Amino acid sequence: MTEVKLFAGSNSLPLAEKIAKHYGKKLGDLTLSKFSDGEMSPSFNESVRGCTVFLIQSTNPSADNLLELCLMIDAAKRASAYKVCAVIPYYGYARQDRKDRPRVSIAAKLVANILTSAGADRIMTCDLHAGQIQGFFDIPLDHLNASAIFVPYLERLNRDNLIFAAPDVGGVARARAYAKHFAVEMVVCDKHRKRANEVASMQVIGDVEGKDVVLIDDLVDTAGTLCRAAQIILEKGALSVRAIATHGVLSGKAYENINNSVLEELVITDTIPLVQESSKIRVLSVADLFAKAIHAVTGNSSISALFI
Repeated sequence: MTEVKLFAGSNSLPLAEKIAKHYGKKLGDLTLSKFSDGEMSPSFNESVRGCTVFLIQSTNPSADNLLELCLMIDAAKRASAYKVCAVIPYYGYARQDRKDRPRVSIAAKLVANILTSAGADRIMTCDLHAGQIQGFFDIPLDHLNASAIFVPYLERLNRDNLIFAAPDVGGVARARAYAKHFAVEMVVCDKHRKRANEVASMQVIGDVEGKDVVLIDDLVDTAGTLCRAAQIILEKGALSVRAIATHGVLSGKAYENINNSVLEELVITDTIPLVQESSKIRVLSVADLFAKAIHAVTGNSSISALFI
């Protein structure tokens, strides 16, 4: 057994502190220096020689967050850490997981290559945009599922007429998993986009009349799709609409869209720091989930018990 040390990147410091508390250990001492031009230089202020090091950092844009994590990995490897695990609550660039049109990058694969080249021995993340991204890595990857947090929350709502909805065809499998667990029906919102973050048309496939609908997604960016889906679902006779999304990217007019929408609430996790408060946004923490996963990895035990 090697000593376990946890360190936080600047983007995920609040979440890392919660993870460390649940794990039962203080965060390690790390300094991130910057030159006047913005060039970053992370350094460990304590020995990591022979240690199993967990570096906690979400890689949401800007690209500085990804580069900072890579520099931390490189610094740990050069300081003779035994193993380096990159804990990435939100894996950025995951939406670019295939060539959906000519002459584009498969950014999710490129980021996997970058992290591996930087020296990561293991990756731990949560709710990738597409499950097949796990196959982009040639090193072990622990893919956690936020349903372990959302399902107990939904159960506490105690709604008898619950139904689940996928905001697009790509989210059908995710919504079906929730519907199967609660033994209820699901519907699908079929959308057509003109371009990224802009929905041209949408229709609901399935019956939502008299139901409390829960939209399920892995992330919410501008919230345009969720808000449009919620409006159409309510017009189809639903009693209420709430949304659940693991990663609150919340860019552009997201907060304005959510506050002006018919959504009863948007439930997200703290994989990405919340920029501003909203009465319609509820944040649940993934800290305990990641702490348990780290315990399982360091104790060479299965993480399957963390899945619902």
